[in-house]
Amino acid sequence: MTDRSKILCAMAILCVLGAAAGKAGAFHEQGTANCSGCHTMHNSLDGIPESPFSHPGLLRFESATDLCLSCHAVENGAVFGPDPLNPPPEKGAGNFTFLLENNINDGNNGIQNPIEGHHAGHNVSTSTWGIPIDPANNVAPGGSYPADQLGCTSCHDAHGNQNFRMLRDTQTGSRDGFVFIYPAPIALGINIQQGQESLTNHTAYQSGWADWCANCHGYYHENIGQGHGFDHPAAEFMSGEEYMSYNEYSGPSDPSGGDYMVAYIPEVPFEDEDVTISSSIGASASSRVMCLSCHRAHATSAPMNTRWDPNIEFLDEDGQVSSSYPIPSPYPEPGQRALCVKCHYRGLESHGLNQPCMRCHRSGGP
Repeated sequence: MTDRSKILCAMAILCVLGAAAGKAGAFHEQGTANCSGCHTMHNSLDGIPESPFSHPGLLRFESATDLCLSCHAVENGAVFGPDPLNPPPEKGAGNFTFLLENNINDGNNGIQNPIEGHHAGHNVSTSTWGIPIDPANNVAPGGSYPADQLGCTSCHDAHGNQNFRMLRDTQTGSRDGFVFIYPAPIALGINIQQGQESLTNHTAYQSGWADWCANCHGYYHENIGQGHGFDHPAAEFMSGEEYMSYNEYSGPSDPSGGDYMVAYIPEVPFEDEDVTISSSIGASASSRVMCLSCHRAHATSAPMNTRWDPNIEFLDEDGQVSSSYPIPSPYPEPGQRALCVKCHYRGLESHGLNQPCMRCHRSGGP
């Protein structure tokens, strides 16, 4: 058995042990006997002494990310499916498997100008799963978090807390001394053990998301003229034009006939204190656009972990050039444009036809 096979076998065993321990939250609550699920005693594994420098923190794996993925890669949330062309059911945050893609560029000249998988999302470095340190960014775009420190525990507190998905905040900070300026956001999440994201089973983003992302990225898209490539509000209430467009849009066959009571789609979520996991009600004056309206937190098969590829005009073009995973469209009719139209359909009456949105909407563009 190769070293890699031994590691993957051990991961499978720990995954079973983790599942047997009950809900993930309970496993991470620092309860009696849970410590041994992640740590070894006196730096030994199954009674066999190890090098004092092999696994920092007396972890059972080489890194915290390897350890997290031993339970959460294909089970308990399934955040790293083994096949980027056949990912596990979506649970809300996206899947790290798309970091393994060779090309996710379905735009013009996508074959001649490939966009490699490390542009698909957050590069949580792990040698076991074949994800290197982000080769394109030394620090988080727009901020200062070092790329070579990025891992699962950069955002999640492995020892548990009361926050949504155990996200870090101003009290817990991050590992390696990184200080969080903004508190953890508020949300309600679907069961990661079963089911999948749907119109009536989706993450309910309630407040604080743009601020929390700004801990590492700053207000990246609001730094007008700073060369970040795309200017867009990230923490503002939706205007009347935007939330009316959101509620009216119901696909290319009925672009202005939507019903406010069933207008919500998880592919374009908004932030609102009244949203719930099962709610289908559309946006209002109390709804905000946020980072996760357009991005997923882990990774997608579109550039910059966007929820849809903004570099193509129609969603049924996704995957055709790159041969990457085609992100499903919430509106399966032919001719569905990039989901920017959910909030901006009304503006299309005067411009933007016959070309992708991002062809014009760059920093400093018209």
